[in-house]
Amino acid sequence: MNAKKALILAGAALLVFFLVTQPVQSAGIVTQILNTLKDAAEALITFVRSVFQG
Repeated sequence: MNAKKALILAGAALLVFFLVTQPVQSAGIVTQILNTLKDAAEALITFVRSVFQG
């Protein structure tokens, strides 16, 4: 097994462990990530609209 696969498996195991042991905090982190992605998408849409309207 190469180092890349080992790191991916270790990261996945850590993620599963975190999800199982601290589900409320995990949900909060996922919510924050999704909100950040939503805000970034809205900013990109606003930028593209202003470029083409303007």
